Amino acid sequence: MAGPEIVKLKRILREKALPPGANITLEQRRSGMEKIAFKAADDIKAENVTVAGRAAEWVRAPGIQKERAILYLHGGGYVMGSLNTHRSLVGEVSRAAQAAALLVDYRLAPEHPFPAAVEDGVSAYRWLLDQGFAPKNLAIAGDSAGGGLAVATLVSARDQGLPMPAAAVPISPWSDMTCSNESYKTRAEADPMVGSGNIGDMARLYLQGKDPKLPYASPNFADLRSLPPLLIHVGRDEVLLDDSIKLDQKAKADGVNSTLEIWEDMIHVWHAFHPMLPEGREAIARVGSFLREKWATA
Repeated sequence: MAGPEIVKLKRILREKALPPGANITLEQRRSGMEKIAFKAADDIKAENVTVAGRAAEWVRAPGIQKERAILYLHGGGYVMGSLNTHRSLVGEVSRAAQAAALLVDYRLAPEHPFPAAVEDGVSAYRWLLDQGFAPKNLAIAGDSAGGGLAVATLVSARDQGLPMPAAAVPISPWSDMTCSNESYKTRAEADPMVGSGNIGDMARLYLQGKDPKLPYASPNFADLRSLPPLLIHVGRDEVLLDDSIKLDQKAKADGVNSTLEIWEDMIHVWHAFHPMLPEGREAIARVGSFLREKWATA
C-alpha cells in the first residue's frame, strides 16, 4: 500500500501539471524548474570549478573520503536543468556515498544538440582522471536524461579507450530516444512527472533529425560490453519504466553486472523529493551503499 507521503506528492504534482497542449515556451519550462528546486542542506558545501570549459561544482557533504568522486549528470530532458536544480539531490548522494560529487553544467539543446551533452560528459570524466583520481575510486551517476547520459558517457569513454570507473547509477534513465516503449502508454496516467506527452518534443529538440537509435543517444541500442557494474533505479509508476527494464536486459546480455530495482508506487526520480519523501531518502541511501560496496571491492 502506498505511503501517505507519496500519495500526497502525486496529488500535488497532478494539481500543478500543465494541461495537454499547453502553450508554454522552453524558457518558461527552464525557469519553472529552477523555481521549484529544493535548497541543499546547510552542511553541504558547493565549490565552483571550471571543467573542460564548462561551469561545474564540487558538491561535498561532511565526512567524505577525498580519494573518491562521483561524476553526476543532471536530468531535464537534455533541454533543462542546472547546477541549481540538482545541488540538493547531489549533496545527499555525496553524503550517502561518502564521496565528493562533481555536478557539471553540460551543454543543453536546442542551442547545443546531440552529441554535445555526451561530449561534455566524457570531457568531465577525462578531467577527473587528469586530476589524479584512480578509475577504481570513481563512479558516474545521473537521473532521467542524465541517467541515459551517464550510460552514453560510459560507452563513448570506453570507445575512446578510457578506463572505466568502479560503478554507475542511472536513476530513472531516459535511455531510449525512440520514446516507443509500452510503458509510455501504460504508465501515462500514473506518472505525474513525465506523463504529459512533451518528452517527444524534448527528444526532437535534442536530436534535431539524428537517428534516435544511435548508441550515444539511446544506450539501449548500444554495445554495453566492458561497462562497470550498474545500479538502475526506476519507479513502478513512471513512463520510463520500460526504458530501465530494457537497459538492464541489454546490459546483462552484454555481460555487464547490472542490478535493476523497481520501486513500488514511486514516480520519476523520486530521489529528488527526499526532503518530503521517506522513499527518496531510502533510495539515496541505497545508491550510497552500492557505490561504497563497489569502491571497496574494486
